Amino acid sequence: MPKLTIEQLELAGKRVFLRADLNTPLAGGQVSDDTRLRAVLPTIRFALKAGAAVVLASHLGRPKGRAPEFSMRPIAERLGALLGQPVELAPDCVGPETAARAQALRPGEILLLENLRFHPEEEKNDDAFAAELAALADCYVNDAFAAAHRAHASIDAITRHLRPAAAGLLMQQELSALARILEAPARPLVAILGGAKVSDKLALVAHLLARVDALVIGGGMAFTFLLALGHAVGRSLVESDRVETARTALDTARRGGVRLVLPVDVLAASGLDSESGRLVGVRGIPADLMALDIGPRTVEAFAAELRTARTIAWNGPMGVFERAPFAGGTVAIARAVAAAPAFSVIGGGDTIAAVAQAGVTDRIGYISTAGGAFLEYLEGRRLPGVEALAEAA
Repeated sequence: MPKLTIEQLELAGKRVFLRADLNTPLAGGQVSDDTRLRAVLPTIRFALKAGAAVVLASHLGRPKGRAPEFSMRPIAERLGALLGQPVELAPDCVGPETAARAQALRPGEILLLENLRFHPEEEKNDDAFAAELAALADCYVNDAFAAAHRAHASIDAITRHLRPAAAGLLMQQELSALARILEAPARPLVAILGGAKVSDKLALVAHLLARVDALVIGGGMAFTFLLALGHAVGRSLVESDRVETARTALDTARRGGVRLVLPVDVLAASGLDSESGRLVGVRGIPADLMALDIGPRTVEAFAAELRTARTIAWNGPMGVFERAPFAGGTVAIARAVAAAPAFSVIGGGDTIAAVAQAGVTDRIGYISTAGGAFLEYLEGRRLPGVEALAEAA
């Protein structure tokens, strides 16, 4: 790890400002999925065991001002149950009363700040707001890799006022896993990209083509590439203004010796509400049908590529995964990734859901909690939340 980590800090008797990603779904005023809460538990427990008090901070949703339905209270209650100790909720994330409660914390206690985004200064990376947050603690730990691509006050500006700034255990795991993909991967390195739009992942495609041995493309984005090859794609999702870009990527892959693997057959249907699909080859998808999933020959072609891999990175479903009739290809690829003799890293909600549905979660090398940050890191972008951390001694 090139960055300072929580394990290198002297924490006894200190108040730690711990920026986490506790942005979890709520239903009926309660946490409906505590995956992200569980992910930060090791860092919280490490700090408490080391004799620190924890000032815990996160955003929740996209509130417009102070909206009660976006309060962190359900988060505090669920965290308390998971930790087996009270998690006090501050009345705000800044202000005299919150500052007094933070100052009164004793080692082993936790104070959860109210939603950071109740203040517009958070997303503006406001320096004065960041200074108020910094005054609540003695040192800073960022365990919110999922938000590390955002230059917000609690992620970026706060580190100008509160040092040292270290990575939490989850941040450390994320960076270490991603480094195994981009910095020193075991070869062959195979990347799998899916999802709807080419435009969402153009920079990613370009970055990966300079680094991978093979790039497997499925999902809606594949059809812009297939159209660039001159295939009839029917009513399948295509970004006409990106066809030339796709053609350039295909040429870059050919010249660079990178295998760019595309679907050879698909399940096509008249619309998203169809209960089944018709299996057709990609060279002649009927004009009145749209491709909604990859077919069995494509699954086998993709799986064959994965069987040769020693490192795999995957983001994005192979079809309209949220519709059961068209989830089969994505689930099959999840099983192929799990079966491959490779270190695998996956990210993205649909991809994680596919791995869970396929029953192979425990056979994936690393599952990233991040979405946007995961993609931006793979694109080679600098992440403000990572850049702001101190370098390791």
